[in-house]
Amino acid sequence: MATQDDEQGNKGSDRIKDSAQQIWLAGLGAFAKMQQEGSKAFEALVKDGAGMQKKTQAAAEETLTQAQTRMAGFASEFGTKAAGQWGKLENIFEERVARALEKLGLPSAADHAALQARVAALEAELQRMQGKAGAAPARTASRKTAGRSAAPAATAAKKTVRRSTKAS
Repeated sequence: MATQDDEQGNKGSDRIKDSAQQIWLAGLGAFAKMQQEGSKAFEALVKDGAGMQKKTQAAAEETLTQAQTRMAGFASEFGTKAAGQWGKLENIFEERVARALEKLGLPSAADHAALQARVAALEAELQRMQGKAGAAPARTASRKTAGRSAAPAATAAKKTVRRSTKAS
């Protein structure tokens, strides 16, 4: 029985040697074929790689453009919201300043505008009165007297303006 086992062992090792020899020869054949067609295969791989690079670059650019568009939209929306918040903040500040000035007894912008309008009306009335007062004495009196009569009218008008501002 020992001989039969030896024979099977030899046959197995011969098969392994034959198989290894065939693998070696196949590798050498592939190497020889690649040497012959290697440059063609390399050029084909480079061409395929360039095509793939163009596709991926185009996809990346499209994704970047979409991202930029979205970010611009976000920035615009944020700017609009921020401007609205600044407007609200400004209104709150103005209201608080107006209340503080009112507590200090200072006139408001509306009071100031009304007072300016009243002063303008009084100045117009004063000029109208000076025109009438200056015309009547000029007919009857000399030039020296006409100048003197206009001065008291102007003083009286100024006193009227002072009294009216104190009353308001």
